[in-house]
Amino acid sequence: MKLSIYAKNMQLTDALKEAAIKKIKRLDKFFQQDIEAKIVLSIEKKLHKVEVTIPFNGRIVRVEESSDDMYNAVDEAVESLERQIRKHKTKLQNKKHSNESIKFENIEPLDIEDDQEFKVVKTKRFAIKPMGIEEAILQMDLLKHNFFVFLNGDSEEVNVVYKRKDGNYGLIEPEL
Repeated sequence: MKLSIYAKNMQLTDALKEAAIKKIKRLDKFFQQDIEAKIVLSIEKKLHKVEVTIPFNGRIVRVEESSDDMYNAVDEAVESLERQIRKHKTKLQNKKHSNESIKFENIEPLDIEDDQEFKVVKTKRFAIKPMGIEEAILQMDLLKHNFFVFLNGDSEEVNVVYKRKDGNYGLIEPEL
């Protein structure tokens, strides 16, 4: 596993960097090929925050954990990543993904039903009109939603704006 570690609003010490690398490297046993992981360590409002993003085979595993101590936040992030991988193990195996990048033999199964299906309980259809990003954010706020799907008037593509945990907004643009 190739790791890229970044620090934001803090000084990255060698001891912290080595500890984070050692903990994240434990996840290497779950992947069949050499993958790249991005780790961002930051301090926001007196909380130590760890974000880990691991893209592999067209999928992304991502966690964001916070704690009073950076070392605890790293531990929690690794545990969350392991939980995510275990959660998806059965579903990936049932779909016969023989070309997956995950080593299934190293993952303990999570106690979930094998035939668990995702159920769509509501379908919503709506007219979509071209608008700018600012107008889409205003519409989202007026509706008191966390996200809003719209046709971007500039790019003429379907985009999504969403409200982030930090109070800012995000934009999702499709890449074909």
